[in-house]
Amino acid sequence: MHSVAALQDKKVAIIGAGMTGISCVRFLTQHNVNVSVFDTRSAFDVDIQTEVQWGPLPPEALLNFDIVVVSPGVSLTLPALVNAMERGIDVIGDIELFARFNQVPTIGVTGSNGKSTVVSLLGAILSAAGKHPCVSGNIGTPVLDTLLCSASDTHPSAKDYDFYVLELSSFQLESTTSLALDVAAVLNVSEDHLDRHHNMANYTAAKQRIWNGAKRIVSNRQDNHTIASGASPDDTFGLDYSSRGMAWRETDQTILYHGQPFIDFAKCKLEGLHNVLNIQAAALLALAVGIDANVIENAVCAFDGLSHRYQTVVQQAGVRWINDSKATNPGAARVSIMGARAQTQGKLIVVMGGDGKGADLSALKPLLEDAVDYLITLGVDGKVIMALVDNSVYVDNMQQAVNVAKRVACSGDTVLLSPACASIDMFRNYAHRGDSFAAAVAEVAA
Repeated sequence: MHSVAALQDKKVAIIGAGMTGISCVRFLTQHNVNVSVFDTRSAFDVDIQTEVQWGPLPPEALLNFDIVVVSPGVSLTLPALVNAMERGIDVIGDIELFARFNQVPTIGVTGSNGKSTVVSLLGAILSAAGKHPCVSGNIGTPVLDTLLCSASDTHPSAKDYDFYVLELSSFQLESTTSLALDVAAVLNVSEDHLDRHHNMANYTAAKQRIWNGAKRIVSNRQDNHTIASGASPDDTFGLDYSSRGMAWRETDQTILYHGQPFIDFAKCKLEGLHNVLNIQAAALLALAVGIDANVIENAVCAFDGLSHRYQTVVQQAGVRWINDSKATNPGAARVSIMGARAQTQGKLIVVMGGDGKGADLSALKPLLEDAVDYLITLGVDGKVIMALVDNSVYVDNMQQAVNVAKRVACSGDTVLLSPACASIDMFRNYAHRGDSFAAAVAEVAA
């Protein structure tokens, strides 16, 4: 545990003036720490009084600072950051800054897919148990904003929380060294962000940093990338059978715990095998902090999921339209396509494409050939995906994609938006992409 007062004689630089960077400014300036703010982009409006230095960062720009707080969207390979680290300057992220001052029990979740659903579901479970959790990190309110304690602040102060539940990205974890979680989970690891991490080994290592200092670890026993040495089989989950931990009995759609029925999945509002895994992970995390099994079951069955995560937009003229815009990498798309295929008697029509972030999109070819009847692609890497299979077409925008799907679809078919790519080439974010899909569907279904 550090003292904020100890920072007041330090020279602190904040790199990035987006949501995370601004939360760092608010936290530090509230405690009378003088900060300098840099952003390598062109100037845009920011909600702070501190002056921002815009534009490219010279390689020597940070060498006179004691601490550099870097936003997760900024690569640690930036020459100015590399030079600072080589000089021994403390280069950290907002999660590390949080970890140095937090005194509340904390649960952390990472993985390529399912993080937001798991932390949101866990938050709902803890609330149902009468606890006051704060769900933050890579979701919702920036975590440093939750530590603010002025009387005028709209957020509760940290002392009001029973637990922090943090969604943690690989970008956040690679700049974190002292986060010691009460329970940590790696849900899965599949290709993502290789434009930043360059290879799977680096990406996996970043995810696995969540284990450092963790008191207890929850793992997916069917994904070797998620299993830490010494972790207990009692804290594992999967779609296989196991007499220890969480397991799955497909014959009667039952989630098992230590071999015994735990949750009747048919009673849950969440759909798809990927959500079986999400429920198992959230339940294990809740059990690890002492939540009653009955409370967990009731909260899980009542939870209706998050927007843009395998969300039915409408079922019209026998055609089901599903928005899974959050499927921003091939692993996520694979899961949602397999789930939709299992639920569809007619044709499965899939809309894919966007910025592939350096992933090997050709790995999708066998799945597209086996499970997808008609493929519609768009975006900067859409033509790469289209070329993988014959029964496909490239379009210029989301409205065209939905119009094509409308012409192709018949009663009994499913149209699934499962991009396998980031949205930033055409949309503000995945939510904007999902909203655009939903709006286009509403127009053709009217």
